[in-house]
Amino acid sequence: MAVLFLLFLLTVSVVSADEDGFIGVNIGTAISDMPSPTQVVALLKAQNIRHVRLYDADRALLLALANTGIRVTVSVPNDQILGIGQSNATAANWVARNVIAHVPATNITAIAVGSEILTTLPNAAPVLVSALKFIHSALVASNLDGQIKVSTPHSSSIILDSFPPSQAFFNRSWDPVMVPLLKFLQSTGSYFMLNAYPYYDYMQSNGVIPLDYALFRPLPPDKEAVDANTLLHYTNVFDAIVDAAYFAMSYLNFTNVPIFVTESGWPSKGDSSEPDATLENANTYNSNLIRHVLNNTGTPKHPKIAVSTYIYELYNEDLRPGAISEKNWGLFDADGMPVYTLHLTGAGTVLANDTTNQTFCVAKEGADPKMLQAALDWACGPGKVDCSYLLQGQPCYEPDNVVAHSTYAFNAYFQKMAKSPGTCDFKGHGSCIFPGSAGRNGSLPNTTSLAPSSNSTTSGCHSVYIYGAGSFTTSVIIGVLLMSVFFL
Repeated sequence: MAVLFLLFLLTVSVVSADEDGFIGVNIGTAISDMPSPTQVVALLKAQNIRHVRLYDADRALLLALANTGIRVTVSVPNDQILGIGQSNATAANWVARNVIAHVPATNITAIAVGSEILTTLPNAAPVLVSALKFIHSALVASNLDGQIKVSTPHSSSIILDSFPPSQAFFNRSWDPVMVPLLKFLQSTGSYFMLNAYPYYDYMQSNGVIPLDYALFRPLPPDKEAVDANTLLHYTNVFDAIVDAAYFAMSYLNFTNVPIFVTESGWPSKGDSSEPDATLENANTYNSNLIRHVLNNTGTPKHPKIAVSTYIYELYNEDLRPGAISEKNWGLFDADGMPVYTLHLTGAGTVLANDTTNQTFCVAKEGADPKMLQAALDWACGPGKVDCSYLLQGQPCYEPDNVVAHSTYAFNAYFQKMAKSPGTCDFKGHGSCIFPGSAGRNGSLPNTTSLAPSSNSTTSGCHSVYIYGAGSFTTSVIIGVLLMSVFFL
């Protein structure tokens, strides 16, 4: 009877979500040539990204986000937790300076108090819940607690014995923190923030976890992981991590706190010890993750309950210390160029391939070569376009003529500036090209597919675009030209 009652507790719970699942992005700042706040917001708007998480509360970026409608999660940096957790006044000052000063123009919807405090800054753990309560009290005093939730992101490593998920439990040494934390989240209608990285679970499994299982690739039924206690079938690591957190909360008798995944992703590059940190795997994981979340698939324990997720991260961070992979989680490089083009075909109407805004900047037919060369020199100099691909021996050197090289540079600058008006005006020698009409007027011919292909190459200048008569034939970077990364 006791076993049956335990199974009942493990399989029955009540979790609700206020809205359909969304995909957001994290914005880090460990970048040598950090884009300006205006450029960051321009990229977010161009890609229809409606949810962002900041690792601080940068004033310039919050001002740039004003009147965009983009939902923003701001963060209390770890080095401020001790001060805020020990002083109600310090917390109130932080909220006044970093939140109240910006709303309602900037749509701040959540505050993440620290990041992975229990595992990275354990000496601050005793005041973590106090910090959340003090921050929340300041919001209440300003009548903002209804629109801004307060929580704190956790590493999934605080969950022990995570498979099968029904056996998972939080590290018991953190019960004095976790129980009051969950009570706070429950009483304020907030959510449990979880950083979920199937990449690391896969890497640390010593071959036990199949790569396809980590990447959301379809598995035959006999390869699916089955929780023997609940008979729930798991087709991917992400769902198993999320359900392990749900079960761990249920062991502490909390069954109505929803989970938001505040970080998840896959690195696109690694060293010899990380052979599966590749462009293709990063593309596959993030594409499948986006589809999984936006379809409101939920998890085996909570089907149809959305697991909103922030992808780690918007930009590659070349200044981040550690392994090569640590620098290469971004969807874009710092210049706004996509690291890869996501495989989003069939992900729904919002994430369907863009057929209306595939805008490119190319050299104008008949332009004076000397003027083109001058504009090319400007783009590769003051314009800060990375023109290294145009050097002899590099992927975009051929064809070696000013038309092809200037087109590459013009379009790189145009995309870098998120297609802002005026950024394709190189003294009258550029033209914005809209695909979908006849190839003769300079747009892409109808026979050229704009859909991201799972078979596309992943580096260098590849895939030839044939422009109509009167224009030119050249090789260009798919990753540069196909700006078809879309988010809710």
